[in-house]
Parts: sequence; C-alpha cells; structure tokens
Amino acid sequence: MHGYRSNKDDLLRRLKKIEGQIRGIQKMIEEDRYCVDILAQLAAVKAATNKVGLSLIDSHTRGCVANAIQEGDGSKHIEELLEVIRIFTK
Repeated sequence: MHGYRSNKDDLLRRLKKIEGQIRGIQKMIEEDRYCVDILAQLAAVKAATNKVGLSLIDSHTRGCVANAIQEGDGSKHIEELLEVIRIFTK
C-alpha cells in the first residue's frame, strides 16, 4: 500500500487542475497572448506541480520510509528519499 493512498483523490484533483492550466497556456500561445501573462501561468503550474510533489514526498516519508525504518531496512529507503529530493529540487 502506497503512502499517498489517503490523499489519492486530492492528488488526482490537483493534477486535473494542472492539466487544465496547461491547456489554457496552450490556448494563450495559440491566441498570441502577452508573454508576461503566459509566464505568470507557467509559474502557477510550476507551483502547483511542486505542491503535488511535496505532498508525495511527505506521504512517502511518513509511510514507506517510516515503515522501512521500523522494520530495520531504513538506510536504503533514506538514501532513496534523499536522491529523490535532490532530483525534485533541481
């Protein structure tokens, strides 16, 4: 069972909203909208995807990593978590 399971509906709702934002940005480009307005929307998408990612990191840490530590297999999961944080924060 994945740690995000309890947040699954919220995560899916957020991702659908992001999908709509991306479609809106595509339409803005098709309509030759002002660059600054498009950039503002891209910043909103970036913030939204970061929020989804941080929610998944939180769930993973509190679920998968915590369980692995309790079972004595924590070091591998901690290294994996640190690596995903490095990738996520680039």
